[in-house]
Amino acid sequence: MGQFLNNKEPYDKFKTVMNGTYFVDKSEILEELIPALQQEQRFFCITRPRRFGKTVMANMIAAFFENTGEPSLFEHLHIAEYAGYKEQAGKHDVIYIDFSEMPRECQNYQEYIDRVQNGLVRDIQEAYPELVIENNAAVWDILSLVFNQTGHKFIFVIDEWDAVFHSSFITEKDKKDYLLFLKLLLKGQSYVELAYMTGVLPIAKYSDGSELNMFLEYNMATRVRFSEYFGFSDEEVDMLYQRYLEKTKKPQITRESLREWYDGYHTAAGERLYNPRSVVCALTDNQLSNYWVSSGKYDSIFTYIQYNVDQIQNDLTLMFAGERIPSGIQEYAATAQELKTKEEIYSAMVVYGLLTYDNGMVFIPNKELMEVLKWELVMIKKQKNTPVK
Repeated sequence: MGQFLNNKEPYDKFKTVMNGTYFVDKSEILEELIPALQQEQRFFCITRPRRFGKTVMANMIAAFFENTGEPSLFEHLHIAEYAGYKEQAGKHDVIYIDFSEMPRECQNYQEYIDRVQNGLVRDIQEAYPELVIENNAAVWDILSLVFNQTGHKFIFVIDEWDAVFHSSFITEKDKKDYLLFLKLLLKGQSYVELAYMTGVLPIAKYSDGSELNMFLEYNMATRVRFSEYFGFSDEEVDMLYQRYLEKTKKPQITRESLREWYDGYHTAAGERLYNPRSVVCALTDNQLSNYWVSSGKYDSIFTYIQYNVDQIQNDLTLMFAGERIPSGIQEYAATAQELKTKEEIYSAMVVYGLLTYDNGMVFIPNKELMEVLKWELVMIKKQKNTPVK
C-alpha cells in the first residue's frame, strides 16, 4: 500500500465516521458511479460548499473500491443491496489524492506538485517491481506503461482539487500548469477506469475550456443530480434527533431549533438541506452554536464585497431582515480574482456556502450563517472607520 495507490487512510477515516453516533448512510451514490466504470462518461466533478461532507464522500468512495485487503465496511449499508456489490467492493486499484496536503515548508508550486508526482512514481514502482520504471519519467507515461504491459486500470479519487487556487505561493502560471497536469494525468487516458473529483470551486475555464472538459460538473445551485448525497434532509435529521434524545441524558436542543440554526440551503432539485457538520457538532455537544469555523479568506465576506461595499451592505441588511434579493448565478471560475458585479459576488458567496440560491433569489439560509455574516459586517465597518496610521 502506497502514499497514493491503495492508501489505507480513506478506509480508516471512513470507518471512524461510520462508528460515530450520528453517521448517515450515503452509500447509494455508488450505485450511480459503478455503471460509469470504463465508460466514456466516467469523469465526475461534484462541487459543494465547505463542510458539506465532500471529504467523507471521497473517503467512502475510495474505501469501497480500493483493494487494501481489509474487510468490507459496507455489508450493512445501502450499497450492499446493489446487484453488482460483490463484484465491485474491494476489487479495484485506487489512486487517492488530497490536494490540500502539502510537503513540509512548501514554498512554491514545483515543491507542491513534485510531492504528488514523486509519490505516485514510488507507489507504482513498488506495486510493479517487474516493470522497468524510470524515476524521472512523467507519471502519466508510467501509468500508460503499466496499462500496456498488464492491462491494469485505476480509479482516481481526488479531494480538494481546488486547494491550489487558495495557496499564497501560487502564481497565474502555476494555475495553468496545474490544470495542464490534471489534463495530462486524466484526459483521454485508457488507464483511467473512473475519476471522481470534488472541491468547492467549479472547474476553471481557460482559453477554449478544453483542459478538463471531460468532467461532468455538478454544483448544488444549478444541477439536480447527486443532490441527495450531500447535506442532511429533514428526514435524516429527524432520525439523528431521535438518536440524540435516546443517548443524551439532559437534552438541551429542540428539533425546531435545529431547523432554525442549520437548515435552509437549497438545491437545484428544490430540496432544503441542513449543514451536516453543524448538525453533528450541535448534537454531539448538546448545544446550539455557530460551528462555521473560518478556514481562510474565502470564508470572509470581505473577499467579496471589497469592490462593491455599499450596495452589498445594503442588500445584506435586507437579508438580515429575512428578505430575498434577486440575482442570477454565474459559473464562478476558480481563477477569478476581482468580483465586481453583484451577480459575480453573490455567485461566489453561494459557491462558498455563505448564501443560498433558490428560484432566482439569494438569501441567508439560517441563523448560523446570519450570525457569521453579521459579525463579518461589523468587523468590516470597524476596519473602514479605523484611521490609517
